[in-house]
Amino acid sequence: MSAARALPELWRRRGPLACLLWPLSLLFRLVSGIRRAAFRHGLLAVQRLPVPVVVIGNIIAGGAGKTPLTLHLAQALAALGHRPLIVTRGHGGRAGRARQVSPDGDAAGCGDGALLLARRSGVPVWVGRMRAEAARAGLAQHPECDVVLCDDGLQHYALARDIEIAVIDRRGLMNGFHLPAGPLREA
Repeated sequence: MSAARALPELWRRRGPLACLLWPLSLLFRLVSGIRRAAFRHGLLAVQRLPVPVVVIGNIIAGGAGKTPLTLHLAQALAALGHRPLIVTRGHGGRAGRARQVSPDGDAAGCGDGALLLARRSGVPVWVGRMRAEAARAGLAQHPECDVVLCDDGLQHYALARDIEIAVIDRRGLMNGFHLPAGPLREA
């Protein structure tokens, strides 16, 4: 069984392995809480953009429907007359520095989720490890954009957000433990 399949099985219940990993999950929770507090209290820099930012993410590891929701929001906002810009990390791709995703691009370079968004949304899509950098580059190239949608950026606290949307699928919070004993990325 691959790790991608084994972890969700581990996370479904509080079995022996999950309980053995529980002390590591406490350490993860402590470190992630300190990091979040450092951003909240100004010890780490938070970048604010000149337009509203909507972050779509989840509090558990793995897919929960963030990208389809981002696509829906981009299309709905465009139908209302807004001009959204989508920013994402580009999971599965080689994107490091900020760059625009071309609808006829290659998923190996930008990630399959980013490519799907570029092909279906009809709005500019930018990828980059640093979401604020990608958003600033995107806004510089597309100054008509009046809102940024950040796909999978809930734990990327360096980008200030006006609205957060946490997506939870039918799996719920599973065993309720933090990584690695469970799927939770934050409290």
